[in-house]
Amino acid sequence: MPDYVSKNSSGFERRLSLINVWSLAFGCIVGWGAYVMPGTVFLKRAGPFGTLIAMETAALIMLIMSYNYAYMMKRYPVSGGEFVYAKRSFGDKHGFICAWFLSLCYISIIPMNATALCLIFRALKPEALQFGFHYVIAGYDIYLGEVLLALSALIIFALVSMKRAEIGGKLQTIFVIILLCGIGIVICGIIFNPSASLLKLQPMFHPKDAEHGGVVSQIISVLVVAPWAYVGYDIVPKLTSEAEFEPKFIKSVMDTSILCGCFVYTGLTLTAAIGIPESYSSWVEYIADLPKLSGAESIATFSAARQVLGQLGVIVISISGMMAMLTGILGFYVGTSRLLYAMSKAGMLPEWFSELNANKVPGNAVKFCLCVSSLAPFVGRNALGWTVDMSSIGGAVSLGYTSLSSMKIALAEGRTDMKIFGSVGFIFSVIFVLLLLVPVSGLNCSLEMPSYILLIVWVILGMKFYSRKY
Repeated sequence: MPDYVSKNSSGFERRLSLINVWSLAFGCIVGWGAYVMPGTVFLKRAGPFGTLIAMETAALIMLIMSYNYAYMMKRYPVSGGEFVYAKRSFGDKHGFICAWFLSLCYISIIPMNATALCLIFRALKPEALQFGFHYVIAGYDIYLGEVLLALSALIIFALVSMKRAEIGGKLQTIFVIILLCGIGIVICGIIFNPSASLLKLQPMFHPKDAEHGGVVSQIISVLVVAPWAYVGYDIVPKLTSEAEFEPKFIKSVMDTSILCGCFVYTGLTLTAAIGIPESYSSWVEYIADLPKLSGAESIATFSAARQVLGQLGVIVISISGMMAMLTGILGFYVGTSRLLYAMSKAGMLPEWFSELNANKVPGNAVKFCLCVSSLAPFVGRNALGWTVDMSSIGGAVSLGYTSLSSMKIALAEGRTDMKIFGSVGFIFSVIFVLLLLVPVSGLNCSLEMPSYILLIVWVILGMKFYSRKY
């Protein structure tokens, strides 16, 4: 075993159970996006059937990717995941590139989940947190009350993340159970509600340009979100030094978290399309009006819960959504801190990041994540959304490096099966990056101009940082 592996593994305690690791992975996959994006992105881009095809195709791609992760984890069973694989396979420069993009992807999701908590209060009682100072950035209203809520969540779960690993793992498991129960209640409410009908799913695709080859472009416009939507299952490789179960279960943990994430995304999207307010004739009309609405009707999944279960449904899905957002905060605190820890152990970050506290976790790395994330509530969700958009590229880059690393080792070992999985994974990663970066006529999936600018800034910062270090 390479010296780096044994050095990287030192200090951690194996305290995370199989269900804890699964909950951390699943909780990262299902965050605020599963509740908000059915109305703001999925139905708007591809309709219910287009979303169903796209998300299931994306899940299949991620299952292929999981073969590459499992293959690499057997060779490098340490904290760091994709960064370690890229570094060991292609050298420091590629390891840094992979980690630099992935860290952006991870850390941007933490404040997005924290600020999404405010959306629940806006749905339940819009004016509850709208006090104190008020200003607008990129069309989003920012209030002191909502900033305080987001900061409170960030601070509380940073403190939890600095406790023993099993404390966060057990708490995550409880949150996930509540999350799934809430989703199950709402979906069952739709299934058994007399007024709910599959006919409400018509049209199956968004009618805009559907007759001009738009169906394929609609599916692709949702499919390209996959590196972001399913990011989280890849937290598992970063916890291999802390898992107390046998490595043979790791792939099953990743695969089941992906499949359950797919069920939640598609289930809530179909629920949102079926459970439209009675005043609308179709989900197309409702989604078009969504930006003008307030309260529960402004979030399609919340509106659907109200239609089938009344105010109780809003409460149930609000609790479920809150749990999803908290699992996203906690899960990505854990994942990001382990990534920064691995970079520090490799000499790419100061040793401060790899110092373990009395609870045997990288507490300083968690503090860094808290400091960076605490700036986000002051700029609002719309501006922060530009960072999240470009973070999809970070997810795709990390998937590509893992697949390419897997293919390189498979060539040396003569593993035909992993050559195929590695090459397929790499091809899909390249396609994801190109679709996000290159505007294509008829496809609504490339980055917006602010995201391009921020991406360029992030690349320049990375080049400056790397050149000073090396």
